Amino acid sequence: MSDTGRLIPRDRSAHPVAFDPDYKTSVARSPSLPLLSLGSTPTEETGPTFGHGLIGPLDNNLVLNWTRGEAQAIGERILVHGRVLDENGRPVPQTLVEIWQANAGGRYRHVKDGYLAPLDPAFGGCGRTLTDAEGYYAFLTVKPGAYPWPNRGNDWRPAHIHFSVFGHAFGQRLITQMYFEGDPLIARCPIAATVKDRDQLDRLVAPLDMAAARPLDHLAYRFDIVLRGRSQSLFENRPEGM
Repeated sequence: MSDTGRLIPRDRSAHPVAFDPDYKTSVARSPSLPLLSLGSTPTEETGPTFGHGLIGPLDNNLVLNWTRGEAQAIGERILVHGRVLDENGRPVPQTLVEIWQANAGGRYRHVKDGYLAPLDPAFGGCGRTLTDAEGYYAFLTVKPGAYPWPNRGNDWRPAHIHFSVFGHAFGQRLITQMYFEGDPLIARCPIAATVKDRDQLDRLVAPLDMAAARPLDHLAYRFDIVLRGRSQSLFENRPEGM
């Protein structure tokens, strides 16, 4: 992961296009005028921030956190883990990482999710943690299910987990999605297909990590997040990639 060369700006052609007819909602949501580059303000760069003391002992355990340990979520138990790194492969410690996801049946705990799959009364679908001194994070959760969405006649989202990475203020936030190795729906998903560069898309696919799996307990997937540089992860809310 080490890269000590000069920082090379990301090739914008590798980033998902804003307008893609196969992704129907992008037609109305994509900009029709040239983008403007606006400088950040001191408020955006310095605050507000979050209190590290607000992180609870079960916040990164989605199997137990919704019921506060009284019942376990239903589904295939998995460990999702990795490191948050800078462009030179150095760890980024004390970084707030948040995730949210559908349950094992492919349904979110959201009032507007009308999918037929039932809600799991023991699963809330979100968690958070702070990276340690080596930039490491980990979540114990259940593997989310695929779900249909009203795009074309029969489109399904592959199993995925949403990631949010905070800097030291709410204006410093990056958002992305993690997919799972071997999922055939990735190649059929219009949202994933907006990433035209296959190498970029592969960086969003977490490989199975049997070395971190626990026998008779859970499988594991490794997902490292690189904030800048040649190996940077692809982020939804930073089109320029820097």
